[in-house]
Amino acid sequence: MRYYSTRDKNRAVGFSAAALEGLAPDGGLYVPEEIPRFSPSVISSLGRMNYTDVAVETIRPWVKEDIPGSALEDMIHSAYPFDAPLVIAGDRMVLELFHGPTAAFKDFGARFMARAFSWLRRGEDKPLKILVATSGDTGGAVADGFYGVEGISVTVLYPRGRVSLLQEKQIAGLKGNVTAFAVEGSFDDCQRMVKQAFGDEDLKKSLCLSSANSINISRLIPQAAYYAAAAGRLPDTIFSVPSGNFGNLTAGLYAYRMGAPIRRFIAATNVNRTVPDYLESGKYEARLSKATLSNAMDVGAPSNFERMAAHFSWEEMKSLIQGASVSDDETRIAITDTFTRCSYRLDPHSAVGWKALDKLGGAKWILMPIIVATAHPAKFAEIVEPLIGPAPVPPSLQKAMERSTEARIIPAEYNVLKECL
Repeated sequence: MRYYSTRDKNRAVGFSAAALEGLAPDGGLYVPEEIPRFSPSVISSLGRMNYTDVAVETIRPWVKEDIPGSALEDMIHSAYPFDAPLVIAGDRMVLELFHGPTAAFKDFGARFMARAFSWLRRGEDKPLKILVATSGDTGGAVADGFYGVEGISVTVLYPRGRVSLLQEKQIAGLKGNVTAFAVEGSFDDCQRMVKQAFGDEDLKKSLCLSSANSINISRLIPQAAYYAAAAGRLPDTIFSVPSGNFGNLTAGLYAYRMGAPIRRFIAATNVNRTVPDYLESGKYEARLSKATLSNAMDVGAPSNFERMAAHFSWEEMKSLIQGASVSDDETRIAITDTFTRCSYRLDPHSAVGWKALDKLGGAKWILMPIIVATAHPAKFAEIVEPLIGPAPVPPSLQKAMERSTEARIIPAEYNVLKECL
């Protein structure tokens, strides 16, 4: 399997280089020369496999030249002592992706990625610095995944005042080999600064840099597994995906192209509706992000759209994806109504996915659709509790809340970040 830059198809590298570089030298994202296909026997067995077996079958063809089968199986069993259950809530299913240590779907990508990096860099002397921008949950998942990994340090940029208290404790509370910068700006500013760092030749001469956002192909690939597992249990269904930087939806598209029995997707955004507008008009127009209740999705220039456009034309996307934008008021209504009618608690991001489905037909769907629940509601207690009361807090989150935070406040200026690095 070879990977090329979305901006230069003539430069192809293997999985190891694509993962460890993170961003291609020309600023593009790595995409596969071709998306591998499940065998017919695997497709017919997806609904009967346990999660780790689905993950092995999903990830293996992407990495087999660089990671042998036995090492891959060890990584996956170590990464996923938790599951991705499908549960019934009213007239739809919910794919719960919040049973990992940071109670967010990012655990599925970050925990595999940390183990893959450790294995790929075995024997290396020069330390690796992971540089990542987060709008909320990515930072905590990456910090947790790489915490204490020898030879690797993590630097996380997050928008000051735009993440929840718990998210900040997960990002800036571990310390050790994890450093946090609170940026006086938006997530788009954080993302821009990280991309500038990867394009800075002087910086790359002094530091060995890599990314851990969904711009990194090694974080994206393992996320395709939970789509394949869910589709195996509920074939030919529709996934409503809360979407910000669009890595999660891109992973779903990869699972679809691999042959997972998926009918279509809903790109559910908050008022940062860059991609839904593109799906309607065929014109892509990045814009400044707006702050919302679903803060991890506050992205006006989603990086992974570049991958989507590399694989699909506008006509293909339009036939496979419907877009819907949800306001904060609609998000609150979805949280309240879902708890009243179904006794099911949603976090603000999953509520966007729920409401987007309502806006596009809701119960009129012929098949039972799947809401992709990206975070545990207890992570957003300040929003959820006034609406429906407190949610049970998982032990991992209780432990995180006890941490003190340590972050350096910096302006949204690249030269300041470079000096810090």
